Amino acid sequence: MRHGDKVNNLGRTAEHRRALLSNLANALIEHKRIVTTLAKAKALRRYIEPLVTRAKEDTTHNRRIVFSHLQNKNAVKELFGNIIPEVGERPGGYVRVIRLGFRRGDGAETALIEFVDFNKGYNINEGKEKKKAKKTRRGGGRKGRSAEAAAPTPEEQPVESAPEEAGTAAESAEQKEEA
Repeated sequence: MRHGDKVNNLGRTAEHRRALLSNLANALIEHKRIVTTLAKAKALRRYIEPLVTRAKEDTTHNRRIVFSHLQNKNAVKELFGNIIPEVGERPGGYVRVIRLGFRRGDGAETALIEFVDFNKGYNINEGKEKKKAKKTRRGGGRKGRSAEAAAPTPEEQPVESAPEEAGTAAESAEQKEEA
């Protein structure tokens, strides 16, 4: 029985599992995102999070510990050099796992695992200012307005651009020449 055993053995021996997770971690560090099975992605998340936490403090000791897990100088250099400045301020949760569906060949559930702050297009509303909804007694906000009330107010309408104004000035100059 495996009561309380939180390690997913992935159907492999300990040595094979260690090599697999090391290779997956190297690929993730190199490419910033990889597609693999859901079970491997979840196991990789548990493997790489402590390494990224270690890498937050750049010391020789921490570099050697991370190297003992990864066995790849380029991956260690990439982790300490390019990845930590992006994800270093986070208190944890450096990678995300997104389920993709089932693989066609064998039906295995696949997942995308990536470093959180390297996917700039994932968070669409990042950097945008959220408009405040109109306060009502019922709490309906903007959603409850009718179609005519939903028309943009003069403050919301776009301001005319400068090239159009320049065109009107040119037309007025032509009218003066004709006269």
